[in-house]
Amino acid sequence: MSSIFLSPPIQQINSQIADNASVELYVLRLDLMHPQVNGNKWFKLKYNLMEAKEKNFSTLLTFGGAYSNHIFATAAAGKIFGFRTIGVIRGEETLPLNPTLSFAVEQGMELVYCDRTTYRQRHTTKLQEDLKQRFGEVFIIPEGGCNLNGVRGCTEILQTTAAFDTICLACGTATTLAGIALSLHLGQRIIGFPVLKGGEFLREEINSLFKIYLDSGLPIPVDFSASWELVCDYHFGGYAKVNQELIKFCQNFNKEHGILLDYIYTGKMFYGVMNLLQQGYFKPGRILLIHTGGVQGNMGIKQLLNS
Repeated sequence: MSSIFLSPPIQQINSQIADNASVELYVLRLDLMHPQVNGNKWFKLKYNLMEAKEKNFSTLLTFGGAYSNHIFATAAAGKIFGFRTIGVIRGEETLPLNPTLSFAVEQGMELVYCDRTTYRQRHTTKLQEDLKQRFGEVFIIPEGGCNLNGVRGCTEILQTTAAFDTICLACGTATTLAGIALSLHLGQRIIGFPVLKGGEFLREEINSLFKIYLDSGLPIPVDFSASWELVCDYHFGGYAKVNQELIKFCQNFNKEHGILLDYIYTGKMFYGVMNLLQQGYFKPGRILLIHTGGVQGNMGIKQLLNS
């Protein structure tokens, strides 16, 4: 199942800001693994797809917002691996569809719109049973792939990165942070940059994911430390909220380093890291930034800003 995915390269960033802080800066380019199912999305989907196959499910059902990278990736993965897909979308239908949802439909995903009050019940047994009655036998993947399978996949992201002191990434559900934290070696730490306003709530979510994983009996490194922290100051107003300062930063970063950043996730984290470097936040060492993909969402954000 993994054979169609490229091994992600690690790219060094030559930056005067990093040099001034005595920091070596690198990027793990998960965005280059696959043109559609890229970034951390593949790692969160991998074991969910395997379980669905093993249990002979033909239909995947998952949840997301109108600009969800997870919806985009699940639709693409469903087509690639032969699943019917259903996306439960938060909010009302807006026509014409934005590029993310248009792509999902092109891949064969059926979109179902759900008011925000009902959507908040997506984790409940009642709503999931209602969806199963409506659509038949479906394999349900939580929003963002946030379950044991998702965490398990994300423990595989840092397979060749033991040489780095600090790992940084953007956080939505924090599934990726939990998986990476569970695979850290002694002396390493991971810093998550929540892209939602009030991201402190993710601390509880992360600890819950740790418990689910540790109770499962799946392997962890002998020198497991799970050293992690959250920096909640770079959300730019909340999920899918951007401004011209962020857009300009991402555009300049691309011009200087040849790396396209997405505005919703990775761009906010990169902005935060560069800002913290200027403040002397990091000790001298080697920092790895994880590019979690999602650049297809930029087109929708630009349309939203121009509307």
